[in-house]
Amino acid sequence: MISNLRYWSLLMLIVLVYVAGMFVTLFEADSAQFAVMAMRMVQENDFVNLIKGGAQYLDKPHLHFWLAAFSFKIFGLFDWAYRIPAILVTLLGAYSCYGLGKLLYNTNTGKLAALIFLTAQTIVLSVIDVRTDAVLTAFTILSIWQFATYIEKRTLISIIIGGLAAGLAFSSKGQIALFVIGVAIICHLSYTRKWESLFSWKVLVGLVFFGIAIAPMLYAYYHQFDLHPEKVIRGTANRSGILFIFWEQSLERTGGVMGETSKDYFFFFHTFLWIFIPWTIPALFAVGSRVRTLFKLKFTYNPKFEFLTLGTIAIFFIVASLSQFKLPHYLNIVIPLFAVLTASYINDLIRFDKKKPLRILLGSQYFILSIVFTAILFICFYVFKFERVIASVLLIVLLMVIIYFCLKREARFLRIMTISVYSSLLLNSVLNLHFYPELLKYQAGSSMAEVVSEEQIPVDQIYRISDFNTWALDFYNRHPVRHKSLKAIKGKKDIWIYVNDIDLRRVKDAGLDWDQQFTENDYQVSMLSKDFLNPSTRKRALKKMHLIHIR
Repeated sequence: MISNLRYWSLLMLIVLVYVAGMFVTLFEADSAQFAVMAMRMVQENDFVNLIKGGAQYLDKPHLHFWLAAFSFKIFGLFDWAYRIPAILVTLLGAYSCYGLGKLLYNTNTGKLAALIFLTAQTIVLSVIDVRTDAVLTAFTILSIWQFATYIEKRTLISIIIGGLAAGLAFSSKGQIALFVIGVAIICHLSYTRKWESLFSWKVLVGLVFFGIAIAPMLYAYYHQFDLHPEKVIRGTANRSGILFIFWEQSLERTGGVMGETSKDYFFFFHTFLWIFIPWTIPALFAVGSRVRTLFKLKFTYNPKFEFLTLGTIAIFFIVASLSQFKLPHYLNIVIPLFAVLTASYINDLIRFDKKKPLRILLGSQYFILSIVFTAILFICFYVFKFERVIASVLLIVLLMVIIYFCLKREARFLRIMTISVYSSLLLNSVLNLHFYPELLKYQAGSSMAEVVSEEQIPVDQIYRISDFNTWALDFYNRHPVRHKSLKAIKGKKDIWIYVNDIDLRRVKDAGLDWDQQFTENDYQVSMLSKDFLNPSTRKRALKKMHLIHIR
């Protein structure tokens, strides 16, 4: 297996890539929005109510916002402080992958599972574009690991930690956590036939600690909504926060109340092809191999195998694909299970010296590396060209290291693991240090915040006259842009208005005059298009945002 020196060296490089991404400007909409919601908690010393742009926020529970607010309290209102909890819980998630892999298989599988988890593209992205999924994923896999440990070893501490972790996962995004945890445990019990583990007083202890973990979130929901039936959420009054989180949340998303994002029943299948890069092909091989093995065994119990990972993944894909509300990061919660399953497959190939599959996998990882290399050239020399010599030098050095390991004569499995990790390192170091900083120059809110700071414009005198989001501007100004009608604006002097092109014409048509104007390019950075990526057509993909001073 891989040496400890190489293993820990790769882990340190992965963490360095994570740290490099900490200082990237916050993305709109979700990252910047959630950061603003946590910032409000700190500024108003109100950690009970969730408020989104002045409106009551029911959709997601509180844990992610509490962790971000706690980080703000310690380190200050900085974008890197917002990302610290996500990085820490992701490392916890990696350790849980190691623990689950070791429990179900062996130590080598656990070590490789942690490495796969940390380098899966969607996990790296989740600590840069931070939403609730990093916290959800980490505590979900921790809970699954600990509950599986209880089933196998009947230890009290395992079910206590499992109960606490399940409660924290539930407090981060709601019912999806309990669904995945529940399916995982049922799959494990069904395969191992260890149902007797449920009939123990220790299970009641686990439930007690689950209740302890969710109590703060339930109290906050009760205080914000149940005690105030007059509050109107999505056109409906008399909303119960507790009923919502236990029952209505998933119904609203799967039933289309929250809107519809995709009718494609194969959305998550083709999404997986890119979010698990660079491990996609090994993962597909692993799933195919495990399905064939289980059918050969006719699903009879074999201590050399497990059904927890594959069963949970299959059921999740079926249920999630039927939902009307689909987004790529919804798959994050099962990425740890993919990591363990893939690691077990690769480890089996190594143990039994399966030369042909290893040769095929090595070829597949060279193929992934070539795709990554092509993407890097496209980004660095076409989309956003390198302007500093040092950037080109660093890229060349990293490529030389990768070429060295590609040409080095060593066991195939060592090259598979090393090349795969370096593919992730290459891609995400360029994204974090070059692509994202250049891309976010076209996010008007954060760019305009720099203007506000440089020009020393009073942040409490900035308004908007339309109902569009200003999350990035709100966060970097450390003050929300307040909404006022154009009629109300007419009676004010010496104020600033943040407007788009349509609003600028409205202001002009209303007869208002301004003596200063700052303009920034604007693009929805989370929705890349061919026109934007092409430098020659980029201008036509851009909009404009303006900050004008009313005399």
